[in-house]
Amino acid sequence: MTQGDSLGRELSTAVVAFHEAVGAYLGVSAVDQRALGVIGARGPLSAGALAKEIGLTPGAVTGMVDRLERAGLVERAPDPADRRRVVITVAAKGRGAFGEVFGGLSTAMNAMVGRYSVAEQQVIADWVTRTIDILREQTRELSRRTSKR
Repeated sequence: MTQGDSLGRELSTAVVAFHEAVGAYLGVSAVDQRALGVIGARGPLSAGALAKEIGLTPGAVTGMVDRLERAGLVERAPDPADRRRVVITVAAKGRGAFGEVFGGLSTAMNAMVGRYSVAEQQVIADWVTRTIDILREQTRELSRRTSKR
């Protein structure tokens, strides 16, 4: 096993464990958290747009939004542009909860990054960006292979 393999696995395991802890704290799953993050970043979204964004079926998104709504993290509201549609927004509790659980991580990560020079930060940013690209590519490939089964 190479150092890249080892570090990649450890990083992945640590990220998954963190998100499982966040999910347990918020009372939702990791995919529910992902949806909450997307809604928070992109603004109000229809269930169909959210489904496309996170790669789930509209039916699966409906169940997910039901869970997030029960947890008080999102709200459904009529779409101002088309009153027949519903959009999903992050509720005040959702904004506060995300800030609460990710605030410590943000503070710790900013402190860690501050230990590095600007040039080192650029290398780290390049590594993280390329890692994200690889993960997205591998996710697409696994999804493609799974759908062919």
